[in-house]
Amino acid sequence: MTLTGAASAAYLVSGLLFVLSLAGLSKHETAKAGNGYGMAGMALALVATVALAGDDLEAAAIVAIVVAMAVGAAIGIWRARRVEMTGMPELIALLHSFVGLAAVLVGWNGYLSVEGAPAGEAEELGLAVEIHSAEVSIGVFIGAVTFTGSIVAFLKLSARIKSNPLVLPGKNLLNLGALAAFVVLTVVFVIEPNLPVLAVLTALALALGWHLVASIGGGDMPVVVSMLNSYSGWAAAAAGFLLDNDLLIITGALVGSSGAYLSYIMCKAMNRSFISVIAGGFGNEGAAATGGGEDGEHTETTAAEVAALLTDARSVVITPGYGMAVAHAQGPVADLTRQLTDRGVDVRFGIHPVAGRLPGHMNVLLAEAKVPYDVVLEMDEVNDDLAATDVVLVIGANDTVNPSAADPGSPIAGMPVLRVWEAGTVIVFKRSMNTGYAGVQNPLFFRENTRMLFGDARERVEDILKAL
Repeated sequence: MTLTGAASAAYLVSGLLFVLSLAGLSKHETAKAGNGYGMAGMALALVATVALAGDDLEAAAIVAIVVAMAVGAAIGIWRARRVEMTGMPELIALLHSFVGLAAVLVGWNGYLSVEGAPAGEAEELGLAVEIHSAEVSIGVFIGAVTFTGSIVAFLKLSARIKSNPLVLPGKNLLNLGALAAFVVLTVVFVIEPNLPVLAVLTALALALGWHLVASIGGGDMPVVVSMLNSYSGWAAAAAGFLLDNDLLIITGALVGSSGAYLSYIMCKAMNRSFISVIAGGFGNEGAAATGGGEDGEHTETTAAEVAALLTDARSVVITPGYGMAVAHAQGPVADLTRQLTDRGVDVRFGIHPVAGRLPGHMNVLLAEAKVPYDVVLEMDEVNDDLAATDVVLVIGANDTVNPSAADPGSPIAGMPVLRVWEAGTVIVFKRSMNTGYAGVQNPLFFRENTRMLFGDARERVEDILKAL
């Protein structure tokens, strides 16, 4: 078998491993195996690519590639080992930006290697040059939008900039105008490829990516991360066409399509328009977020009082949020679940689709803490039972249990939420009375059946365990 044939066979096996990886990641029980399949597929793909390239490259170039891979792997392992679970969303957004930047660089390199090559070389390709120019334009555009969009998502998720949506005058027209300009520039570039047109197209895409994500509010950021995952996949596929690499096309298509489908599912779960979100909030001029001050009188409680309440309860629902992850409270929460279950209390979890700023975030944390899968329910599975529930523990959640979602003027208007206020008593674990990530005040805190338990969630849960 020739080296090219061996590389093609390796690519085929890698593609199958990536499909198995996606299948494995669809369930908690098989997620670890799915992750392993993905790692094996990528390792095989890298080895095959370097071996195939080595047929045409000098030894020094091969060494440079291997060194670059080693440096990248070292940085990746270092960041993966250090990142907290709470920091995973912004890390993923940052990684998406790298994919976008790589696609832009591949596109520019493609132009310099073909259209920008000495006169006569490009003409020999005939019609292929026009197709190549279109690939360059599309690849650079998708990559640049992904790059700056991911940077904005990273800055919002890491609280380096405000999560409130940017609302420029005529923002929808700006987005539509940028898309129209992209089409015009692509036609011009295909007819007469030149550096100034490519530079303008790149700058336009960078600005559009920034504006698209900046125009989306914090409440929709989990969908944005998923959407950017899809964009990064299409950017990789575009790079695959430019590099004539079949596996990169297949991998990019898998990531792009799965990310798009996940975004669609999340939009449906949040009662959001898929087109609106991917178009930067098109059709939604965005209501201003309410201030962070108090809006009523709240009632405080103590860990001892909560313990007494739980002792008398027959049914308890726990609704975790990002605050539980920040406080690393999942371990004590799991201990509380086991202790209450041993006392004959029916304990279940209600997980909102976007709890934790990343799909599956809360599920992973609870699985790590050994909470049984069968008591971890999705929002739709538990919402109708909340009215018959004695006690609901809201641990670190805010926007996902906010009754103001029913207010048409609210920034989170229409978003399905856990109707925890229907339960007999609601205990809200919070550090303060500040608003949630979307910057919206929560009327739940001031309801008659709500009690506020202030402090670090982990410490408060441990205090309840001691009282029990």
